[in-house]
Amino acid sequence: MMMRKVRVLRKIFHVQRDVMFTMVLLLFFCLLLYTQQSGWDRTVWRLEIEGSTSSSRVLLGAVRTRTGSGSQVAHAGPEVPACKTQPDARARQPDPKRKVKPSQAPLAKTKRKRKGLRGRVTPTNNSGDVKPTMPPFDFEAYLREKDNRDFGLRIDQPQKCMMGEGEPDGPYMLIAVKSVAADFDKRQVVRQTWGRERPSQHGVTLRTVFLLGVPRNQSALPLWDRLLLYESNAYKDILLWDFEDTFFNLTLKETHFLQWVNSSCPHVRFIFKGDADVYVNIENILEMLQDKNASEDLFIGDIIVHAKPIRKRTSKYYVPEFMYGGGLYPSYAGGGGFVMSGHTARRLSAACQQVELFPIDDVFLGMCLQRIAVKPYPHKGFRTFGIPRPSAAPHLQTFDPCFYRDLMVVHSLTPPQIWLMWNLLHDPHLRCHTGGTPSTGAFRWSDGGAGGRAGGRAATVDPKEGEELQTTDYGLEDVFVKH
Repeated sequence: MMMRKVRVLRKIFHVQRDVMFTMVLLLFFCLLLYTQQSGWDRTVWRLEIEGSTSSSRVLLGAVRTRTGSGSQVAHAGPEVPACKTQPDARARQPDPKRKVKPSQAPLAKTKRKRKGLRGRVTPTNNSGDVKPTMPPFDFEAYLREKDNRDFGLRIDQPQKCMMGEGEPDGPYMLIAVKSVAADFDKRQVVRQTWGRERPSQHGVTLRTVFLLGVPRNQSALPLWDRLLLYESNAYKDILLWDFEDTFFNLTLKETHFLQWVNSSCPHVRFIFKGDADVYVNIENILEMLQDKNASEDLFIGDIIVHAKPIRKRTSKYYVPEFMYGGGLYPSYAGGGGFVMSGHTARRLSAACQQVELFPIDDVFLGMCLQRIAVKPYPHKGFRTFGIPRPSAAPHLQTFDPCFYRDLMVVHSLTPPQIWLMWNLLHDPHLRCHTGGTPSTGAFRWSDGGAGGRAGGRAATVDPKEGEELQTTDYGLEDVFVKH
């Protein structure tokens, strides 16, 4: 009887001991979780992290240290101190040596819940690829500093226009392409397609240069200056000026290029100037220029007339009234691509030094043309706003070599598209129906759509007769945003 009681008490004691042990263990886990969330153990975490060697430093073998002139690489060793990070960041980073128990892994349940959403969640961009929101442009500061318009040339090509015995006076055409330091891929495609320096089918010589400024965010492209220096040594076509390469400084790029033409390429006969994201049929342009006199004024492109300044603050092309109080801009060419004679370029260089700087380079060049009384000539082959899809045939594919064959300039294309279109048009097996030559005409706002309203009607007019040839629906914002 006594032995039976002892066995019963022993079983009860074992059960109570298991229950007490389980309760103590749960209490310990709860306390640990609470202290981790409340920040009580940050001191412990700090001691563990700073007293250990960073795993990333061990893997990389080197750390990057900041200096006054940039960043340099220093080899990691025992004497290198541990990385100092912010306390909040340390509190969120677990110790790699610390084992995570099931109670410390709250993400496991979340993953099980999100497993059913796989295939429906749209992937987001990497936070490092998100560009910061730029502040509004300071037009008042622009007006205060507009007289600072002379900047040095950091990379020059003084031998670019020096020719041999065949053309001792200079190249027949100079191709000038606006670019930025980071767009190496776009420059490469232009070099290998429509901007390639080669004897053309018309037996004339072409020369190409790329116009650049100093990048504003130099940390986005490390060693950008070394890249451009190597690129210049390899291709001999980089012109780099010492002003910031921003949208509103494109006017400086315009004036400095015209000065460079006057000093380094004064005998060039014709100039094509455009963007790096356009497709250009150089052979069509050369054919068009066969009966043109290079010693006379000539300016051809996608001409925009009767355009009103945009007063919408959210627009990329917003201009306040104190910057430009006129009701209409002078006629100007879309900056995607235009052609001018060397004679006109030399006259524009002098005129642009007399005209007040304006932050939109296309309009500024129109002001300079107005000053020397040169009327820009419109040509429908210059499509600096792209090829609109006909509303009557929404199924029609506009990216077709038969559309591009008779055009001069089409804006805007990606580098793969430019490469593809170049090869398609040079394919000997290409077959297209014979079509008419693109007619000439200027882009003009009609009375019902310019200015502040968004649904303008544009009319194509003959430059000689002034009669309306064709009407097209353009949205005010679409036309200028795609510029």
